[in-house]
Amino acid sequence: MTAAVLTPAQRAAVDAARQARAAYRGGKVAPTAGVAPGMTQANLIALPRDWAWDFLLYAQRNPKPCPVLDVIEAGSHQTVLADGADVRTDIPLYRVWRDGRLAGEVSDATPLWQEHPDLVTFLIGCSFTFETPLQDAGIEVRHISQGRNVPMYRTNRPCRPAGRLHGELVVSMRPIAAQRVADAVSISGRFPAVHGTPVHVGDPAALGIADLGRPDFGEPVRIDPGELPVFWACGVTPQAAVMASGVPFAVTHAPGHMFITDVPDSHYHV
Repeated sequence: MTAAVLTPAQRAAVDAARQARAAYRGGKVAPTAGVAPGMTQANLIALPRDWAWDFLLYAQRNPKPCPVLDVIEAGSHQTVLADGADVRTDIPLYRVWRDGRLAGEVSDATPLWQEHPDLVTFLIGCSFTFETPLQDAGIEVRHISQGRNVPMYRTNRPCRPAGRLHGELVVSMRPIAAQRVADAVSISGRFPAVHGTPVHVGDPAALGIADLGRPDFGEPVRIDPGELPVFWACGVTPQAAVMASGVPFAVTHAPGHMFITDVPDSHYHV
């Protein structure tokens, strides 16, 4: 994908993405929202080959929260989305799951690929990708302006099960001024491969969310008078499925700590 002719601004963004990946490979740990603006970011989940078909079917049946950007062959750790990158080291923070429970977090997942050499890796679209277009339109992205990790919430909406996998939808939330909600819907809707339009606007109770100040993942953000909470499907949804389904082993990104690709956001604009 990086063979396409890039503008000077896009080339600078690719360089920023590569510098960020190098920093994470070197041990830096920080959320990736706002990093390498203009470049597509992705969620990651890696499962043993025995579970890969179930997950591919799960993603196909739930494309809103699980839009697949790439599937990496069993045992491999390179992706066509980023030249020379290594998905075992180039994400700031990984989560390790055993029997559906969080077993720990690591900044270098190389030993996990050695432990399970048949891991099949899925890179899934992330809503961070359309945050630059939102900002370009003058819409504040609160978690970036506050320097926080995006707030994410488990909901009461079940995903469509597939094989051994089941679980609920996870959403990310951004407060948007009421008069700009339609603009945010329109802008994000042009990026269906990275979650697209919101799944809900307004009352969080309709999603089974009791308290916006206590997200299940990430950090709470300020909501000002005249703003509405806007909820997008989130690529942490596969982690909810890992928990609900008791998957024996999986590796994921830590919520908010994404894989930054070499692909411009515009590639997914329709």
